[in-house]
Amino acid sequence: MNLYGLDTQIAAFRAAISGERMHHAWLLAGPRGVGKASFADFAARLLLDACDDGSQGASLLNAGSHPDFKRLERLPNEKTGNLARNITVDQVRQLRVLFATGTAISNRRVIIIDSIDDMERGAANALLKSLEEPPASTIFLAVSHQPGRLLPTIRSRCRTMMFAPLDHAAMTSVLGDQRPDLDPVKRSQLIASANGLPATALAYAELDIASLDTALFELSQTGDLTNAVRSKLAHSLALKAALPRYEAFLSRAPAFIAEQARRAEGGNLDKALTAWSKARALSQIAI
Repeated sequence: MNLYGLDTQIAAFRAAISGERMHHAWLLAGPRGVGKASFADFAARLLLDACDDGSQGASLLNAGSHPDFKRLERLPNEKTGNLARNITVDQVRQLRVLFATGTAISNRRVIIIDSIDDMERGAANALLKSLEEPPASTIFLAVSHQPGRLLPTIRSRCRTMMFAPLDHAAMTSVLGDQRPDLDPVKRSQLIASANGLPATALAYAELDIASLDTALFELSQTGDLTNAVRSKLAHSLALKAALPRYEAFLSRAPAFIAEQARRAEGGNLDKALTAWSKARALSQIAI
């Protein structure tokens, strides 16, 4: 598993494992798409001695049947297939069965929560009890995109590890590894659009984000007095099959305006900031 740009986090976690007392709960905090979930998977393998792909632990993890590992995440609805809005209190309570016995094949037990932001209030309160009185040999790895919104009591019982957007070199390595088929021009466009978030870049690779940026640039430069650019853009995003591009546009538009604001001054800066605020509010409502 290659984790580009996360050398600092990897070194800190390895040092913690080697220390006298491993903290029982880690809050992996940072922007969505930066690689926190991938780091959690890597950390779980370290903790469960499952980094060797030929080991029993690695085989069981790959199969989703490791007896000392549990992942809490939103579950799909059996009828619609859509993900539930939250991680439920029942999911957290089911951990009691796991905690009632000792570890099976490893020296530790690992619980990944992806993401802890998705927990309903009752689930968060139920988890808090386990964080306050941690089960023996159990490590919690909680992914959070918005740690400021978590219960302060949960944050206070976790060791926080911060994740920042990756630099250009790390982003280039990620795309080279995951999408070696991309030509240099498209790769550069994706890196510029993704703002240091590898998951965003990989998602954008299939969505022709360059054409969205071109339309946004034309709108910002010309005002689109004939409405031609807006009409063409709306048509390209209106079909049901275009939903992923529409969601990308909702994310990309505020980011594009923010980039323009950084280069603006005086009255133009005020206009750009107002436009950014409106675009951000609309994108949150639409999503």
